[in-house]
Amino acid sequence: MSTVNRNIILFAIVFGLIAFSAFERSPDYALRMINYGLISAIMAIGVNMQWGYAGLFNIGVMGFVALGGVMAALVGMDPVPDAWAAGGPRAFLALIVGGLIILATVLVWGRLPKGRTRGLALLALLVGGFFVYRAIFDPAVEAIEAVNPALEGYLGGLGWPVILAWPLGGVVAAGAAWLIGKTALGLRSDYLAIATLGIAEIIIAVLKNEEWLSRGVKNINGIPRPAPYEIDLQADPGFVERAANIGLEPAVASTLFVKLCFMALFLIVLFIVMWMAQRALNSPWGRMMRAIRDNEVAAEAMGKDVTARHLQIFVLGSAICGVAGAMLITQESLFAPTAYQPLRFTFLIWVMVIVGGSGNNFGSVLGGFLIWYLWVEVEPRGLQLITLITSGMTDGYWLKAHLIESAAHMRLLTMGLILILVLRFAPRGLIPER
Repeated sequence: MSTVNRNIILFAIVFGLIAFSAFERSPDYALRMINYGLISAIMAIGVNMQWGYAGLFNIGVMGFVALGGVMAALVGMDPVPDAWAAGGPRAFLALIVGGLIILATVLVWGRLPKGRTRGLALLALLVGGFFVYRAIFDPAVEAIEAVNPALEGYLGGLGWPVILAWPLGGVVAAGAAWLIGKTALGLRSDYLAIATLGIAEIIIAVLKNEEWLSRGVKNINGIPRPAPYEIDLQADPGFVERAANIGLEPAVASTLFVKLCFMALFLIVLFIVMWMAQRALNSPWGRMMRAIRDNEVAAEAMGKDVTARHLQIFVLGSAICGVAGAMLITQESLFAPTAYQPLRFTFLIWVMVIVGGSGNNFGSVLGGFLIWYLWVEVEPRGLQLITLITSGMTDGYWLKAHLIESAAHMRLLTMGLILILVLRFAPRGLIPER
């Protein structure tokens, strides 16, 4: 069997499973799974560029996805005028002052000779600057968060079309990746992994605690979306008539239509990202990245700037994750910092890349759909299986109760089992790198 035919069969099996869920449950359920699969595939491509192209072990994916997500809220939500009047200008003045203090510290470090004078100057700048910054920032934050804290308590967003948050989410994630990469990419691979995980946790901690910016654990609800709202469609006589003509209830038709709109938008983004990733992979630049991945010493001996190329691919991959993060929040219309967990937004994405085939973008897309399908389906299927196995046991028997309660852990068991099987029988993934 040729490689192309084998790959087509693998994709057909995965989409066949999703189609079966449409018949077994509902088309709405299957479309929702496809949309999340598209977002997961885009995230997997971003991680694959870092690991499959250049061998960078980034386990801080969660942080870059969260930065993209918060941009969906900050771009799409309307500003809160009372909060801006209470302390908005002062809060941004404090941020400018903080930036100037950091810049002054860098200049003093670089221009003064090493010695006591430089040490005292740095100490004065950092300590004095900290108190000045807090004196400006703290009253502004208190004033902002006191404005209708139950529903607002933050500055709000820009009120722009929310679809602009997708590229802007990528830009913000890329900027954060550049700052992180300038310091962390000189580390050994295992230290890089620890550093990226720690920085991702810092990003989530900031989003949880800075309520003036992101409402923290109170969450931001009602984020606008580029697709119409179901209730508006149901109030449209023309849409209701068209739904009746095809034999659908207005509520069902509106839900399906909205999900199809999201699917079309997500497909466009996936095709653009996939086309760019493939062009990059097959270009001289892509061959250079793979050469650096396989042997950094040899590539450096040939005159390649390994650190600069690592920074480049780290920024590109993180930008793609940021775009996917903004897409996810746009679909959910809810930004909740507490929802960003390493299990969901780092470990699961890595499983997608490894199972699909690191170094192969089509493998990442396949892994994105397959692993997301299993992540969603394993728990209910596991409960059905355990219920069937224990059907002969009497109700209240301790073993039956324990097994049924353990069905919630089937996801983790299945992910571990899949990783073991793939690494044993297909160590290069289902669609290996060419």
